[in-house]
Amino acid sequence: MTFLLSFLLFLNLLCFLLFALDKGKAQRGQRRIAEKTLHFATLPGAAPGAWAAIFLLHHKNRKAAFWSVTLALTLLQGAALYFAWPYLQASL
Repeated sequence: MTFLLSFLLFLNLLCFLLFALDKGKAQRGQRRIAEKTLHFATLPGAAPGAWAAIFLLHHKNRKAAFWSVTLALTLLQGAALYFAWPYLQASL
């Protein structure tokens, strides 16, 4: 369980840093990271990191289409956690 939580923390930090890198590139007028890549970084349980970047860095906060995909990924992760929770508790 500790490994899983550490891994999720790592994924969220990585996702946040990817968003921060894209924000910096946007400010410098450089080539950006594709939104698809940002969504793929969010997919494996890193929705909290993505939302932290959206709110703290004010990155992609005006794009409704981006928000909707991020929200869908968040709900998907929440559903996965809901159904996996009994199995996670049993392994403790």
